[in-house]
Amino acid sequence: MKIAIMGAGAVGCFFGGMLARAGNDVVLIGRAQHVEAVERDGLRLEAQSFDERIGHPHLSASTEAAAVAGADLVLFCVKSTDTESAGASIAPHLRADTLVLTLQNGVDNAERLRTVIPQDVAAAVVYVATEMAGPGHVRHHGRGELVIEPARGSLAAALALIEAGVPTEISANVRGALWAKLIVNCAYNALSAISQLPYGRLVEGVGVRDAMQDVLAECVAVAHADGVTLPPDVDASVQRIAQTMPGQYSSTAQDLARGKRSEIDHLNGFVARRGAALGVATPANRLLHALVKLIEDKAHGTI
Repeated sequence: MKIAIMGAGAVGCFFGGMLARAGNDVVLIGRAQHVEAVERDGLRLEAQSFDERIGHPHLSASTEAAAVAGADLVLFCVKSTDTESAGASIAPHLRADTLVLTLQNGVDNAERLRTVIPQDVAAAVVYVATEMAGPGHVRHHGRGELVIEPARGSLAAALALIEAGVPTEISANVRGALWAKLIVNCAYNALSAISQLPYGRLVEGVGVRDAMQDVLAECVAVAHADGVTLPPDVDASVQRIAQTMPGQYSSTAQDLARGKRSEIDHLNGFVARRGAALGVATPANRLLHALVKLIEDKAHGTI
């Protein structure tokens, strides 16, 4: 397949690298420093079972949204804050039959993307621990499976991912799976960011597990009020993250460490807003959202 990765950060580079390694034609679309490193030296994919550089002829990189032209599949991996603007930038260059697969945090990105892209858009739930270890260098810490929403082209995308070594399934309840992932993110991301601790050490803190349970209970209450059918093992999934990804810092923690704005508005902030709209109290999520925003605003000199 010809595949474009819109937003070649840690998640996009991992899946793009795996797909290129399997022989697909992949272009990474990202920031200039990263693109220059990939074009010069290839993408270094430091996985748990191999450490390789992947480059031409199967992998290239570009800073231009127009590089999606001709792609059968676009993995849309930008921050949730950039969904509409990034979607509008690629829309003129997509083929009529291109599938755009959103690999993002949050639960409403596919809906938002459909407002600016007429092509098929499908949501995907991503379970992977990755980080950018430097320009052109992605490091994989664990997991890597995807759950994809049914759409035209979903089967072909799933087969390509499976052939590339990415465990992938198509599910009719991706909304429930997205909410389950959101709950995990709400439980871990802000606390990891505020403490600047990886998950395994984070959960050892005094009162942390109880605080996470408060966050989880609020998220579940909002999801039920919103008519979402959650998987039966949400609580176990939250507990399991600290065991399967003990050395992982949340994406929110990584953003704050780099002085960047995070996706907290689309995580705990989203739950707080949706709870307010549905009449469900969310004090724990509201507090975590406020604390992360304070850290961001202080770093950017806006408070």
